[in-house]
Amino acid sequence: MKAVGIVLSNIHDKDIPELTGIRSIGSVPFGGRYRLIDFALSNMVNSGITTVGIITKSNYQSLMDHVGSGKEWDLVRKNGGLFILPPFSDNQDNLYETRLQALYGIINFLEHRKEEVAVLADTNMVCNIDLSAVIDNHFAKNADISCVYKEMTLTGDEGHKVSAIKTDTKGKVVDIATAKPLKDVKIKSVINIWVINRVLLINLIRDALSRDSNADFDLDLVGKNLKSLNVAGYEFDGYFAWITSLAKYYQHNMELLNKEVRDNLFNQKHKAIFTKVKDSAPTSYRDGAKVKNSFIADGCVIDGIVENSVIFRGVSVGRGCVVRNCILMQDSVVMDNANLNCVIADKNVVVKSGRNLSGCATLPFFIGKNVIV
Repeated sequence: MKAVGIVLSNIHDKDIPELTGIRSIGSVPFGGRYRLIDFALSNMVNSGITTVGIITKSNYQSLMDHVGSGKEWDLVRKNGGLFILPPFSDNQDNLYETRLQALYGIINFLEHRKEEVAVLADTNMVCNIDLSAVIDNHFAKNADISCVYKEMTLTGDEGHKVSAIKTDTKGKVVDIATAKPLKDVKIKSVINIWVINRVLLINLIRDALSRDSNADFDLDLVGKNLKSLNVAGYEFDGYFAWITSLAKYYQHNMELLNKEVRDNLFNQKHKAIFTKVKDSAPTSYRDGAKVKNSFIADGCVIDGIVENSVIFRGVSVGRGCVVRNCILMQDSVVMDNANLNCVIADKNVVVKSGRNLSGCATLPFFIGKNVIV
């Protein structure tokens, strides 16, 4: 393959402290049975990328347990395969803070690879994209760097820095800047998937950091070289979601209840989203159970009412319970006669009998891992 994949698993941990205090953002559970890193890994292997390095920083035990040897993604190989790239410390013993610093920490890995291009992807996003088309477009346009973008309308509450680009009639990027957090402004938004010539990437990283140790990838590495390099834009028009806050996490899980969104993510021919396989029993729906418009994984026991909810593996919902508009993660237990609305429960949560818990869509009620309420 012409490309090596690089996945950044920790770079956005600060966006959702509720869920990343014990794990990296790449291993945050999503959609009943997946982790966020599943989308980046699956996009790469579905596009023929058979060597993938995952840059880690902290709290990555859960991530390593999930990806293991890479078997589920067909990344157990004699040549290439899956590489866990642990955090790098400089002479001051400071772990990386920026994207460029993270990439500098794997310079040796990049130098020892033979692939022509590197494909970079973050793990705070949910999409199903054909990266082979991006790579083919990169070579067809004789590009030095390719930037994947999506036309979107800002809502003013993105919760993170958004870079916007301008392209000419041939699709060449002519400007890149940080978009102002304004409502109802339509932009070509950089979605942090990049294809870059590997040797060029190494040189650009060193050059940018030699000038400024806190250099910005978008504005300094790419933006300051737009005149000297051929930077091509590639538009992605499928479903795309950024997980940038607890409210956004809730919103985008709830969007899975829309069949069009599910089909766009999970029912694409030759583009499956792979995850760690667990041999769980089918979900049991007991007498009196009522389920409506919900996304329920295997291994659950449902005795009560579940509506408009995303339920992960091994969850128990007791008799007389009403669970509406909720996200209940793996092995959580809701005891008899409890009422939950707009609740996010992390793994192994226990909600005792008779409890009434409620949040709202913009401020869901969050229960941390292993907590008993």
